[in-house]
Amino acid sequence: MKKTVYTLLVSIIITTGLKAQVMTSKMQWITIKSANLKCWECKERLMGYLKQENETNMQSGMTDYRFNLLNGEIRIFYHPDRVTPDEIRTAINNAGFDADSTKAEPDSYKKLPPICKRAEDGGGPAKGKPCHLPPL
Repeated sequence: MKKTVYTLLVSIIITTGLKAQVMTSKMQWITIKSANLKCWECKERLMGYLKQENETNMQSGMTDYRFNLLNGEIRIFYHPDRVTPDEIRTAINNAGFDADSTKAEPDSYKKLPPICKRAEDGGGPAKGKPCHLPPL
């Protein structure tokens, strides 16, 4: 009986210790501004790239994405022990979009449709035609 109780107690302590190690870092939100993230098409393009990058290179460190197309922002909920804010910005740059003060990768930026380019490069929505809403 003593052996059973001792074994149970030891297994509880070990299990609790393992859970504490897995949950060492608290998940965080990061908000990144992008001058050329203003339309539904840009959102879809970036979202697809980030999902693929997250699965292949970021150990599924990003768990949620929130877009504010009117302000050109993306909020990302991420595991800081799996991915860093700089890695997230780099992924956004590699998709062809600016991320805070870092500019998009030139080759990826060239591949974007005109509507997803910076305003100074002639991109963005046509006058009087908002593009932040999904197509019907």
